[in-house]
Amino acid sequence: MQTTQLNAQQQLSHQDLRVDLAVALRWAARMGLNEGVDNHFSIAVPDSSGQISGEQFLINPYGWHWSEVTASSMVLCDADGNVLEGENTVEDTAFYIHSRIHINVPSAAVVLHTHQPYVTALTLLKDNKLKMCEQNALGFHNRIAYDNAYNGLALGNEEGNRLADAMKDKSILLMAGHGVTVTGPSMQETFNDLYYLERAAMFQVLAHSTGKELLEIPDDVIEKTAAQQQKELKIVAERHFTALKRMLAQQEPDHLN
Repeated sequence: MQTTQLNAQQQLSHQDLRVDLAVALRWAARMGLNEGVDNHFSIAVPDSSGQISGEQFLINPYGWHWSEVTASSMVLCDADGNVLEGENTVEDTAFYIHSRIHINVPSAAVVLHTHQPYVTALTLLKDNKLKMCEQNALGFHNRIAYDNAYNGLALGNEEGNRLADAMKDKSILLMAGHGVTVTGPSMQETFNDLYYLERAAMFQVLAHSTGKELLEIPDDVIEKTAAQQQKELKIVAERHFTALKRMLAQQEPDHLN
């Protein structure tokens, strides 16, 4: 399919999104959240009126390691799987997971799917809940949906729609025997959630490994702390992601290409 012609304002916007996607993928690789050349991050792009419908999105290219992706290597595709920009392709499960969530979950401008170690470890347990027993975890109070039915590879719209439906009104989906999908309104906020979710899961897994009981935090303190964190989330996320972009620009400037 021919590449869609975009005006200068849209091109600038798309370039910013491409850079953010490259930054997120490279930093995730640095933190060991990737798995081979699998898993996928995507970000919806605005249409000609500036609205984000999820009909078009940028996603990392099939077969590229996260540590080598660049802004220009990202693939722009539509909800039918057509490549609109880029010389690379999109992995099938990446398309079916991301396209259906972008379309069916209005708040999911960004969709990050990984098999990151500690969160994935939780999805392997019968009691797979992230316990509200630690400060980072409290930031995810009432924000996580749990899909408890592993259903094989996502190789069709039906499975993608099922996963999107399982999210309901939550921004995070823990997928039984599989991994996690984190969504959000911006790359800054979504990547920040991905990072702190892994930290929270890591602390819980390490605490469980002692064989001792987890701390119990009173419900009123959980509610209060979760509300406090939500007020600070956007500020913390922007500060965090800005620092990552600054360091990557110094250390690996080729990601901008």
